[in-house]
Amino acid sequence: MIRGVLLDIGGVIFEGESPVPGAAEAIARLHAAGLAVRYLTNTTRKPVSALVARLETAGIPARAEEIFAPARAAVAWLRANRRSAHLLIHPDLAPDFADAPEGLPEAVVVGDAGPFFTYERLNEAFRKLMAGADFLALAANRRFVDADGALSLDAGAFVRALEYGAEREALVLGKPAPAFFEAAARSMGCAPGEVAMVGDDAEADVAGALAAGLGLGILVRTGKYREGDEERVTPRPSAVVDDLAEAVERILV
Repeated sequence: MIRGVLLDIGGVIFEGESPVPGAAEAIARLHAAGLAVRYLTNTTRKPVSALVARLETAGIPARAEEIFAPARAAVAWLRANRRSAHLLIHPDLAPDFADAPEGLPEAVVVGDAGPFFTYERLNEAFRKLMAGADFLALAANRRFVDADGALSLDAGAFVRALEYGAEREALVLGKPAPAFFEAAARSMGCAPGEVAMVGDDAEADVAGALAAGLGLGILVRTGKYREGDEERVTPRPSAVVDDLAEAVERILV
């Protein structure tokens, strides 16, 4: 029995800058049915405060503690492991690291820096890795739907470049890391098998959720979805549907 639902934000609730038609109403149906909802995103260009505001403008009330973003997991890791952050991120994300420890041995933290992925910044991070710094990736997605509605290169390619150059493997903190899904499930008081994930990324969202033991992984044909994505991943999605509204119908059956 499904008791909680995890929703990706970009590509499921929004396409580019526009809300997906019917998304707010679909989420309201989940709440009305008594299901807990969390927003699980690999977005690493916007702080949580901006994500809350974005949802509210679309008619979706949300609290900061209901949003699970990789920066939150990174700060928790830095505290637990007594590390300071060398940040290779977009400047807009910096507020989410305001409480990170300082003055400790460093961990390189890589997010989607966008136009701030310069050679100089990448090489600085590479040199720190070669000197022994820990290596954290907020996410390792291949691509995302940008503000103009077209696909753009995501942080994964830059993470892989640093891994290749430094001969090191990054610890990925966002989707598809099982601990990321598990933390969101715990916050709702649910076991993983009682939770459904709705995403537009067949690999990171859906296959990642099912591999982490979630009860349902539903792929929507909005956002970054391209025909045949469901055939290229293992485990396969529990269902492939047109949009969030249809995913909610499937969950509430």
